[in-house]
This record gives sequence, C-alpha cells and structure tokens, in this order.
Amino acid sequence: MKQTELEFFKKLLENRRVEIVNSIKNSASEISELMQSGAVDEFDMASISTDSNLEQSLSSKQKFELHEIDVALAKIKNGSYGVCEMCEDTINMARLKAKPTASLCIACKEISEKNI
Repeated sequence: MKQTELEFFKKLLENRRVEIVNSIKNSASEISELMQSGAVDEFDMASISTDSNLEQSLSSKQKFELHEIDVALAKIKNGSYGVCEMCEDTINMARLKAKPTASLCIACKEISEKNI
C-alpha cells in the first residue's frame, strides 16, 4: 500500500477515534447528570433508567469500535494494514474505504460468517 493511502486511512481512523472518545465522554456526563437530576417519581426514574441503558449500550458498541480502530492503527504502524488476517492477500481498497477497520477481505469475511 502506498504511503499516501496509509496516511489517508491513518487520518480517517484517528478522526473517528476522537469522535468516539468525545461521544463516550458526553454520554457518561449525560448519565451522571440524569442520576443527579433529583427525579422523584417512578416515571422519571423509569425514563432515567431507560436512557441510561441506551447510553450504556451505545457506549459498549463504541468501545468495541475503538478497539478495532486501535488495532487498525497498530497495523498501519507495523506495516500490516490492508492485509487479510486469514488469507494474507491484500484487502480491496473499496472495502477499506467502506470499513477502514476491516481485517478480512470480502471472500474471507463471507467464509467466517458462514462458520458462525
């Protein structure tokens, strides 16, 4: 992969990482504010509980995406970015543009999904 392509993906991944970290921080802050809001009736408590559960679910997905981003950034650093972990062929550029954290080429992704 060309250096310019690696720089493109590195910047893309780093920007997404910043977005996720900020989102997680904002979610944690919102949950804290809801808990400290002084809600007294059961409807307020139910609303707070529902909002909290939703925020925690989103946060969990975001933490998983953060992990995928960190792995992709490490691969850029060690020179293995864009190489399929299963067949070791080059991952198609269109796939990487659609999913910059992709670790499998399309053919291997289909095989891995069939085996689940």
